[in-house]
Amino acid sequence: MPAPAASKRMKPSEHPLGHTAIHRILLIQLGDIGDVVLSFPCIQALRENFPAARIVVAVREKAGGLLEECPWISESISVGHPPKGILAWFNYQFEFFSRLRRHRFDLAVDLRTGTRGAVMALLSGAPLRISRFAYDGGLWRNRVFTHLAAPDLQPGQAISDYYLKILTESGLHTRHAVPKIAVSSRKLATAGELLRQHGLPRGQPFIVLQPFSLWHYKELPPTTVTALIRAIERDFHLPMVLAGGPEDRSRAEALRHACPEARLVNLAGKTTLSDYAALLKMSGLFIGIDSAGLHLAAAVGVPTVGIFGPSSMDAWAPRGKQHVVVHKDMDCIPCSQKGCNSSGISRCMEELSVGEITTRVWPHIEKFISGLPG
Repeated sequence: MPAPAASKRMKPSEHPLGHTAIHRILLIQLGDIGDVVLSFPCIQALRENFPAARIVVAVREKAGGLLEECPWISESISVGHPPKGILAWFNYQFEFFSRLRRHRFDLAVDLRTGTRGAVMALLSGAPLRISRFAYDGGLWRNRVFTHLAAPDLQPGQAISDYYLKILTESGLHTRHAVPKIAVSSRKLATAGELLRQHGLPRGQPFIVLQPFSLWHYKELPPTTVTALIRAIERDFHLPMVLAGGPEDRSRAEALRHACPEARLVNLAGKTTLSDYAALLKMSGLFIGIDSAGLHLAAAVGVPTVGIFGPSSMDAWAPRGKQHVVVHKDMDCIPCSQKGCNSSGISRCMEELSVGEITTRVWPHIEKFISGLPG
């Protein structure tokens, strides 16, 4: 594979921001919700290096709630799907990019290698445009940017560090390399009222369980999830909150009916992203698969148990002693495929037993319980 052109690679002693006045910055992250969570160190790095700058962050509509109370940004832009029809599409794009250019950005940073973010960076009008080199972007995408960072994820590198390296290669460092999301007292009050309405009084310890993902090849079979819920109820008698999106609500309800002996609260689809962050903050432990919820729980400071299959634990698992990873002991892990041979079904998740999970999870729950008052 060809490397980035030498003229476009950033040298530590001659980074492109060294002699440039930066007053208005556009940060583009058009990935999934988990990607946005893992990009918070980039937001902090920009704020630390440009304390007086106006920082605008563009994300997909579904991730906009993560930025509702972010203290390090000036504004967020939600990027939706343009309407169908040539005239409606053209009018939407014209109005969107006209509003974007009115910000008069000095710097645009795209954290991904897709074409949509590249177009946004170019049409923002920012004279400085930074992103990552894309191996398939030689025709025009790479040429959009004035400077390109190294392309490859290094062995053992966390995704949050991978995103942050786009900035560190241009001399923008931060003391906060671990994603952190602040939760306001107002949001905590909202989450507390939601829990109260579902029978969990304020101060009642509980576990958040998220067995759902946009990608089903990352999920455990329902029978395994049911057995895990029953085991937690049998051994610890702790309430559990089932979390997920609106599309997961019926599946969460099926789990609740399958475990009538457990104290399960189905809140899938009943919270905004910012409310979900507050709900997680109030919990004592998150147990779930590789999903946005796992990253969000870690970012608000909650201990997590991440159950992994085909995706890389080194890249995607939260870092720190309070976070535990569970996975099947198989030589093919991680394969980073969408199921075995791209079938949509992952043996490493299908064959992971409840016993293998509880061996790692139980000490974590016992530690949580030992910290409870009384």
